Amino acid sequence: MVQFTFGCKNPNLQYVQIAAIFDTSSDVTEIQLPSWRPGRYELANFAKNIRNFRVFDDTNSVLHVIKLTKDSWSVETALTKSIRVEYNFYANELNAGSTFLDNTQLYVNPVNCCVFTEATYNEEVEVILDIPSEWQVASSLTKKGANWCVENTEELLDTPFIASSKLQHQSYECAGILFHVWFNGEVKPEWDRLINDFKAFTELQIARFTEFPVQEYHFLNQILPVKTYHGVEHQKSTVISLGPSYEVFKSLYVELLGVSSHELYHTWNVKAIRPIEMYPYKFREENYSKLGYICEGVTTYQGDLMLYKSGVYDETQYLKEITQQVQRHFDNPGRFHYSVADSSFDTWLDGYVQGVPGRKVSIYTEGCLLAFCTDVLISRASDGKNGLDTVMRRLYFDIALKGKGISEKDYQSAIEESAGISFQPFFDSFINGTRPYESILIDCFESIGLEMDHTPSSKYSEGRLGFKALKSGNDFIVKAMYPGGPAEMGELMLEDIITGINGYSCEGELNKWLNYFDDDVKILSINRGGRVFEIELPILDRNSYMTYTVRKMENRDVNQVRAFDKWKR
Repeated sequence: MVQFTFGCKNPNLQYVQIAAIFDTSSDVTEIQLPSWRPGRYELANFAKNIRNFRVFDDTNSVLHVIKLTKDSWSVETALTKSIRVEYNFYANELNAGSTFLDNTQLYVNPVNCCVFTEATYNEEVEVILDIPSEWQVASSLTKKGANWCVENTEELLDTPFIASSKLQHQSYECAGILFHVWFNGEVKPEWDRLINDFKAFTELQIARFTEFPVQEYHFLNQILPVKTYHGVEHQKSTVISLGPSYEVFKSLYVELLGVSSHELYHTWNVKAIRPIEMYPYKFREENYSKLGYICEGVTTYQGDLMLYKSGVYDETQYLKEITQQVQRHFDNPGRFHYSVADSSFDTWLDGYVQGVPGRKVSIYTEGCLLAFCTDVLISRASDGKNGLDTVMRRLYFDIALKGKGISEKDYQSAIEESAGISFQPFFDSFINGTRPYESILIDCFESIGLEMDHTPSSKYSEGRLGFKALKSGNDFIVKAMYPGGPAEMGELMLEDIITGINGYSCEGELNKWLNYFDDDVKILSINRGGRVFEIELPILDRNSYMTYTVRKMENRDVNQVRAFDKWKR
């Protein structure tokens, strides 16, 4: 058995004390720290938070450690039957995927901070928490006497926990499964409202798959006093960070519902239905896959749709959510240059930052829109008998439950079997290609009685001049430019600081001045890296950035009403 002990002495220093005991049977033992964490497909370099890394033999003598890579170590173990690895892990970041320590809590995502050995990877792991006696523990860890345990190292790495005296807890049951909801931090939960809504979308998700992959599930909510929004999936739990506290059950309640439904859907899609390249996870290196549009795109689409179908979201709220995805898609010129499949592969390169202008798209946004189109096209081809639910259920039962990962071929085959038609052109054009989405979105929206309207952005700088700017004091910093728009043609550059219009200081009111000079030549005063000069923007008889709206058609025909009802049911 592997044993881990977590200590939290001197929490103001924010170093978690970690000790791990492993049996050894070889002359040399390699110790590895994960290089990344599932749910965020990029290298993380967690080892940068480790100090005082030491290894002891079974007589408590210090062993010589050789550093092999940035996050692996080697020790000679021919003369010992076990080793004890001790180190401190700096835990000063609080989000849904981090590890954090202060005087109020010990919050651990083991994938950040727990080392492992290949020889003991499949052995049971005991977890000992050296914490204040009054602290509770929120986790899917299994209680075993005074301590905790998990089946093996992979489960340990997938099992976050929060130890704190500030935890608030309620539970509900669906289909014989117990669901726990935990809140940590300053928050006043409206339990009746929350449990009613959570139960609604949970019941529907289980009904769509016909079973739940695990016997117990935990929603671990870290509520912060500052603005934050983040969620990370695990097989038996999710961690969600949300704030500020005072808005969680007000303006942020929709966000709480959205991220919770999204993360619950991940229990099937990603934690069970997993890309073949990640089956099993390889924690030493990148796990490249082009299926991020399934992992995150399908989950984004289904998470919101389940809230709508279960009655938690009304029609207005759901159309607002899909409108946001449409807006993000059309605002990103990367759609002209890189497919969603290639962007999936490159999350390991720059998937979670904006990256260079117009290079890539989002696996969440484009993946969501293509999932919507797939759902509608299957429903239309099968006369409402099947949909994307059918596809995901097939992948779950036919592949995931057989202990295998899925490929793009598996996904396409499941779609074609559900629809009864070929989806090869769809995959070639939209998933693996860069064909514009306008035509297929309009077709799918119209077929179920929705319409996608667009008007020029109400901000003059965006709609007429083709640039987006961020206010900085009284000035504005250029952050994006529309391809072929006046800003690009006038040789404006990203990160230019706009200080004035036609000889007048912006004074924090860029668009008011632009509207005032509507019919006049636009001369921008620019500060570019300390060099000050003026740029004249050309006047074009076309608009740039558009504002999109998805809404229900006023005069739907019988076929559209029927198609909508079949899609929604």
